[in-house]
Amino acid sequence: MKHWIQAARLRTLPLSVSGIIVGSAYAYYQGFSDWRIVILALLTTLGLQVLSNYANDYGDGVKGTDANRIGEKRLVAAGVITADQMKGAVIITAVLTFIIALLLIYVAFGKENFGLSLIFILLGIGSIGAAIKYTVGKSAYGYSGFGDVFVFIFFGLVSVVGSNFLFTHFIDWKLFLPATAIGLLSVAVLNLNNMRDIENDKIAGKNTLVVKMGLEVAKKYHEFLILTPFISILVFSLITKLSFYTIILVFFMLAIHLKTVKKAKKYEDFDPELKKVALSTFALSLLFWLTLIFLN
Repeated sequence: MKHWIQAARLRTLPLSVSGIIVGSAYAYYQGFSDWRIVILALLTTLGLQVLSNYANDYGDGVKGTDANRIGEKRLVAAGVITADQMKGAVIITAVLTFIIALLLIYVAFGKENFGLSLIFILLGIGSIGAAIKYTVGKSAYGYSGFGDVFVFIFFGLVSVVGSNFLFTHFIDWKLFLPATAIGLLSVAVLNLNNMRDIENDKIAGKNTLVVKMGLEVAKKYHEFLILTPFISILVFSLITKLSFYTIILVFFMLAIHLKTVKKAKKYEDFDPELKKVALSTFALSLLFWLTLIFLN
């Protein structure tokens, strides 16, 4: 059991639920609340994250990408879990996640909104497919530099705006600002991962965006990924007239993080920064939630 828990990469789970927290908090601020949707949405996104981690372990393991990786050990590459066992875990996790997603859709839309239910069912299938196809198969998009785009879409826009829509059944354009912030910070975690693994990825033929642009340009790109969320949240606060002060501490910590990344000389230096950005994003979502709850 401990090996399966390790393969699930528990440290990535707080980041995955950040978008759900933001979308649900804003729904509450708008006057919509349903604890069933909150719980089922959290379970769905956790299922998708574990699915993605299992699929990533499997995909990179069978392709040999994880053979000499820096950082946390991957179980298929290490021979602790066989490729067939991990493949079975991917299938089981995908089925269970889809069942939870169907229950979430039914609770959110009922029988009366068949059109919306169908759209979200397709979105659920797309999310599961995206979680698997990041590293699995010959056309894995993580191997051609599109991982950043998919992370931004699913961790940011879909997670925040989509979860809010489950409550409200309409789209508030202002929510795209915090959705952009969560999405870009999630991409920043991926970018750190890819900067750490750049040499190993080159050898394995994994052409991430970092491999394509080079390490120095990737550091500049990382500054964009960290600073733009600050601007997005600031603009959102000005438009909605909500307090910005509660989350300044998070961006202060991220500013220190940027200095560390800029000075990083060894690939190992990027590994501890992954947890810092992931937890900062989670803290940002919690402070966002607290701000909206208390103001409401």
